[in-house]
Amino acid sequence: MGHGGNVIDELMTDHREVEELFGKIEALPPGDKKRKVHAEQVVMELVRHSVAEEMYLYPAVREHVAGGDALADKELEDHAEAEQLMKDLEGCEADDPEFDRLVTRLMAEIRAHVADEEGNLFVRLRASCPPEALDQLGEKVRQAKKVAPTRPHPAAPDHPPANKMLAPGAGLVDRLRDALSGRGKTD
Repeated sequence: MGHGGNVIDELMTDHREVEELFGKIEALPPGDKKRKVHAEQVVMELVRHSVAEEMYLYPAVREHVAGGDALADKELEDHAEAEQLMKDLEGCEADDPEFDRLVTRLMAEIRAHVADEEGNLFVRLRASCPPEALDQLGEKVRQAKKVAPTRPHPAAPDHPPANKMLAPGAGLVDRLRDALSGRGKTD
């Protein structure tokens, strides 16, 4: 969850970890209960990652990148769609046919989002943002992921300052629920 490096390196490492989890889901047959465990792990990682991006990455894109407002707005739209899919997925068990439909759609949307972010947004941010600022953003993102929610909250604010104020409280409640329920544990 916290890898080190500048914000782009940090987030790209997150992307690789999520892709690895997608591979674990795809390697298992439909209906296998481990698919649900891996999907829960994906959701936990994606929610923390998304919240941190919304707190720090997208405001930096708005500030440093030409046309950054439109870029950030598109990314937030992608997040909202993915978050709703993750919320819908929460209510499905691995043997539910809806689970396969939702997880397949989530993987496709996240893969498209990652390709766009890495091939466009990160390239533009790296070219327009001072390296020291990228390093500082990396540390802020790592700290945000430590306290961010682990469950989708589609109605939660996605812009500062409201998201920065509310996310730690929601994160605490989510982590307590996860600990009590064993959510995302592979044992």
